[in-house]
Amino acid sequence: MALSDIVHKAERTINNYNVRRSAARGWLPQVTAYKGYGSEETVHVLGRVLYGDPAAPENEAWAQRGYRQFFTVQAPGIPVRVTAGEASATTHSTAQGYVDVQLHGHGLTPGWHDVTIEVLADPNAGIPTDQPPTTAEVLIVGDDQDAGIVSDIDDTVLITWLPRAMTAAWNSWVKRTNTRQPVPGMARFYEKLREDHPNAPVIYLSTGAWNTFDTLETFLEHNGLPKGPMLLTDWGPTPTGLFRSGKEHKRVQLRNLFIAFPQIKWILVGDDGQHDPLTYGDAAEEHPDRVRAIAIRNLTPGEQLLSHGSLTPLVDERDSALGPLPFIQGADGNKLLEAYRAREF
Repeated sequence: MALSDIVHKAERTINNYNVRRSAARGWLPQVTAYKGYGSEETVHVLGRVLYGDPAAPENEAWAQRGYRQFFTVQAPGIPVRVTAGEASATTHSTAQGYVDVQLHGHGLTPGWHDVTIEVLADPNAGIPTDQPPTTAEVLIVGDDQDAGIVSDIDDTVLITWLPRAMTAAWNSWVKRTNTRQPVPGMARFYEKLREDHPNAPVIYLSTGAWNTFDTLETFLEHNGLPKGPMLLTDWGPTPTGLFRSGKEHKRVQLRNLFIAFPQIKWILVGDDGQHDPLTYGDAAEEHPDRVRAIAIRNLTPGEQLLSHGSLTPLVDERDSALGPLPFIQGADGNKLLEAYRAREF
């Protein structure tokens, strides 16, 4: 048996024990809603079902110790109903508790809308009938919208020094969540991009964990960054490995966005501490009609060292197959803004 199989089985055994323990304490499956996105025809609704104490007050997640985000009890196989406008569907949460549903014919107009995710009654599982539905937000992008922004989070708008294990653990688990530092100038840079491309959707694509969604959402609002859906990952083991591939996650999600919005040409924003230049360059080479430009934040040598153990970028962005595609880079949002003004796209 492979190590990943052992870890995966251990995770499942521990969560099953926690599910039984939570149910015995009177805890119930509750929906954590994420921000979704969609076109005028199809909407993608995201959420997660976790066990929680129905009598507990709302957590002040913004100022808590980061490790508290990761102590959750996922609720697998829970029946839920998802409703968006005129469309509705019934499904079950996945083995990790996730709800990921696409609804067609919703009838929603472009802009932000509320949709609902409702845990359905299940007497065999001890789920009562009086639980109110949870509201989730979705961004509907108009069919006439021709520009959008895809943004990384870690070390692009939020200083985290991922994926260096010890530093990442300290930043994510020990520091209080309201002490996270933004990359200077990124709010101004995005404000200018959206000024030149009105109503451009901003989609945050990150290898960060879904457990951090609430604090990341508050971080964006607190630091004046655009509101937008987030496409994050689950940090648990997979059937083939101990960790999910961050590069593959970004490649798949980019392709999904290209399919969902065939009329949009995207501005891809990331940093050179991981694989963003290569991932974005490959996307531009494979789909040259879908990428408008690439912007890369350059980490300092110290940040590079903390990020991946080397003083130089993990991938040299200049080696990416960008061709004539507009490409800018800078040490922070202020430098990116200067470069953008010199070469607007």
